Amino acid sequence: MVFDFLKGEFIDVISWLDDTRDTMVWRFDRHGQAIKYGAKLTVREGQSAVFIHEGQLADVFGPGLYMLETNNLPILTTLQHWDHGFQSPFKSEVYFVNTTRFNDLKWGTKNPIMLRDPEFGPLRLRAFGTYSMRVSDPGKFMLEIVGTDGEFTSDEISNQIRNVILQEASRVLASSGIPALDMAANTQDLGKLILDRIAPQIADYGLTLPEFYIENISLPEEVEKVLDKRTSTGIAGDLSKYTQFNAAEALSQPGGAAGSAMATGLGAAIGMGMAQQAGPWGAAPAHAAPPPPPPPAADPAWHIAENGATKGPFPQSQLAAMATAGQITRSTMVWTAGQDGWKPAAETALAALFRDVPPPPPPPGA
Repeated sequence: MVFDFLKGEFIDVISWLDDTRDTMVWRFDRHGQAIKYGAKLTVREGQSAVFIHEGQLADVFGPGLYMLETNNLPILTTLQHWDHGFQSPFKSEVYFVNTTRFNDLKWGTKNPIMLRDPEFGPLRLRAFGTYSMRVSDPGKFMLEIVGTDGEFTSDEISNQIRNVILQEASRVLASSGIPALDMAANTQDLGKLILDRIAPQIADYGLTLPEFYIENISLPEEVEKVLDKRTSTGIAGDLSKYTQFNAAEALSQPGGAAGSAMATGLGAAIGMGMAQQAGPWGAAPAHAAPPPPPPPAADPAWHIAENGATKGPFPQSQLAAMATAGQITRSTMVWTAGQDGWKPAAETALAALFRDVPPPPPPPGA
């Protein structure tokens, strides 16, 4: 009877039902960790069971129902030097590892990423997004990360994962060469590049990231304000319209003496303008003065490529003198803003510079 009572104290059913959303590893605790020979091990879908014997990784079980016998515990049998079936209980720690995805995990830059932007020059960017995480190698995850933690949650590893993400995200964004204003259109490709950099490091932890997303890449607040003003100017068209735009915007603000005074002043200015157009009372409206002639077109600037290096920019008037002096020829590669790539000077608007310049002399004996 005493033997039967003691025998009943041994573990004979091993399983885990997870009622949380953040537990990655849970240790099956029982006093003395004595497991009965022939005990039933139930591993459900989305789980793995890892046996740790005397501090060493023994066996790893995937989903299924197992009868714990020597043929089901090959590594543990080797560690125990069992050459035949055993009837007595054995001691081993059993850890259940959650192998499902842990979704909607956040990442973001603590400090701005410094980079050289092709349009704005030195620039600081911030980025944030989400990712999902899953245990791909339960044994390695236990050895490298969990250790003897009896209840390991996703929060305990998420900070380390975020550090890896931020390190690689900073490298990819800084070296991409993509203008900041175009990064929003390339977040999918940038996300793939970052994930490819992250994957080998995460694999060393026994983890994988099935999904990785960049949700936003933003400029510093002061730069965004400058861009907003630049956009407003572009919408307004020119300085006078921009001034009218600002005045109308001020008038739309409710109440206040300043707003009333501005409205009065703007009304008076409009009235004076109408009176000037109408001329003296009873007289016909004066003819409007003809518009001033348009300003002369700006002299385009050109770049010259020689021996793998570029020179310039040079105004077209200077290139005319260089063509006369033979410093540039019809075959010299040139480029100006709006041109599709480098072209020989003779195939561009500079061709007119060479009308009075004789072509290269023929080779001797020709």
